[in-house]
Amino acid sequence: MESVSKMALAVDAVVFGYNKADGISVLLVKRKYKPFKGDWVIPGGFVKEVESLEAAVNRELLEETGVKINYLEQLYTFGKPNRDSRMRVVSVAYFGLVKSDQYQKLKASTDAEEAQWFSTKKLPALAFDHASIIETALNRLRAKIKYQPIGFELLDKRFPFSDLEILYATLLDRSIDRRNFRKKVLSLGILEELEEKAQSSGAGRPGNLFRFNKKTYNQLLKEGLHFEI
Repeated sequence: MESVSKMALAVDAVVFGYNKADGISVLLVKRKYKPFKGDWVIPGGFVKEVESLEAAVNRELLEETGVKINYLEQLYTFGKPNRDSRMRVVSVAYFGLVKSDQYQKLKASTDAEEAQWFSTKKLPALAFDHASIIETALNRLRAKIKYQPIGFELLDKRFPFSDLEILYATLLDRSIDRRNFRKKVLSLGILEELEEKAQSSGAGRPGNLFRFNKKTYNQLLKEGLHFEI
């Protein structure tokens, strides 16, 4: 009978940030200690015996970046035998999407030397298998927004419809059929059209602003919301 190997349990947090000017970014930290001292990684660390996975990932994120967010969704479990040179480490990864402008005051601590936002299109070299983890998270995010409207918290409370189009085109990393997209979103009844006009950009008449109706959205989710771009 083969002996059971000892292994450690870890968590990692892939936090994507969005703003209209810069697009999609990801929160990274620079390692303070070996292995990979001075290299960039996603925030994370080992789970303590007395804490849940959710408590561990939120603790590590706060300790290493100073960031505290309301919700992280479990992504995938990464457990290849050679993913960490120190020992066998199985990591449960989480991901979330936030408005990066609200999290500019980053504060690295514990085993993180520095914390910084990086564009997903211009990532530095990453230690461990963290490039693969980020790619998995991006693929999950892009798959999810095709069937479930998400990301309204990334917009202003009152926004022109064009901002929603820009958000989705950025998250999907491709152009969208604007007319079809508008028709589908408005048909759901999750947006309220306001009398207030958007600020004019100098081309044509400004359109009305919109507001997200979270109550209607949550009810539709319970009923089995169907949405496809």
